Amino acid sequence: MADIESARATFDRFDVNGDGFITADEYSAAMRAMGDAHVTPAVADSVVASKDANGDKLLSFDEFWASLNK
Repeated sequence: MADIESARATFDRFDVNGDGFITADEYSAAMRAMGDAHVTPAVADSVVASKDANGDKLLSFDEFWASLNK
């Protein structure tokens, strides 16, 4: 099980605009900032979609947390 405080800090690093959701664009930008230039828009869309339980194309903290605890 993941540590919720560490998970929140990671989520916040990805949620660039602070609206409480991670978009595919934010995911891609955060990965590039961490040195992974290979996360294309298609890859980012796929990663977000794989964790997006309600299908809104956004990753909420609850969805992020749930994906860490599978």
